[in-house]
Amino acid sequence: MGARDIRQAVHDDLPAMIGSLGQGAYFADRLARQDTGHGLLLVAWESAVAVGDVYVWLAPAEEPELRTHLPGVALLTHLEVVPWRRNRGIGTELLWAAEERLLGDGHEQVALGVGLDNLDAQRLYERRGYAEWPHGEVATTKVVYHPDGRRELRPEVCRILVRKLG
Repeated sequence: MGARDIRQAVHDDLPAMIGSLGQGAYFADRLARQDTGHGLLLVAWESAVAVGDVYVWLAPAEEPELRTHLPGVALLTHLEVVPWRRNRGIGTELLWAAEERLLGDGHEQVALGVGLDNLDAQRLYERRGYAEWPHGEVATTKVVYHPDGRRELRPEVCRILVRKLG
C-alpha cells in the first residue's frame, strides 16, 4: 500500500468512504454537519482507499454533563480503523491529526467518551495523554448505522477522557 494521508473529507470522497468503511448515512450526515461548521470529518487514506476516520464534534455536546463541565470543548467521536489495517498506528495518527487541527484553531483541550467495555480504545487514549475527568461516567446514546441505511439508537455508558492540547 502507498503512503498514508489524513485529510478533511469532502463530498466527492463519499463513494470511496462507503466502499471501504460502509455507513453511508453516517458519513452523509457528518459531511452535512461539517458544511454548517458543526464538525470536522478527518479520513485516513492509503492508495485512495479510506482506512479510518474520526469526527471532531464542534457543536455543543448533546449530553448535559458535558455542556456543564466542558462548555465549548471539542469532542472526538467515531474513531475507527478498518479491521484489516488495525494495530498499525492509524488510530494514533488520526488522533494526532485531530488534536493538531484543534490546537491550530485555538482549542486548549479536547474530550471524548469511550464505552466501558472498549478497553483497547481506553489504552490508546491513555497512551496519548487522555485522563478521566472527575465527574463520573455519562449515559449516552450510541448510534449504530446499518448497511441498509437504518439507524439504531442504543444506550451506552461512557468514561469521559480529556486531554490538554499544546
